[in-house]
Amino acid sequence: MDNKLYIGNLPFDTTEEDLRTMFAQAGTVVSVSLIKDRDTGRSRGFGFVELSTQAEAEKGVSLFNNSLLANRTIKVNIARPKEDKGKFGKHSGSRRY
Repeated sequence: MDNKLYIGNLPFDTTEEDLRTMFAQAGTVVSVSLIKDRDTGRSRGFGFVELSTQAEAEKGVSLFNNSLLANRTIKVNIARPKEDKGKFGKHSGSRRY
């Protein structure tokens, strides 16, 4: 799981192919996923890139974190595992009335 990178502050017109080409400089790109708004289909400005090894992922961070992409400074970090929020979200069962 340490092979997956979070890419934030992306220009809204960035494509998965743009990210695939960019991160190929760091190693073998296994997968690319841009997160899109479910209602509009427009990019939400972040995504994930999975590289084949942890060393390649670390190289991707060092190459591209705080770099410019279409005049925007992007953020690149090792992705954290998705939190299990339960059926009703993070605060389910803890409501105060």
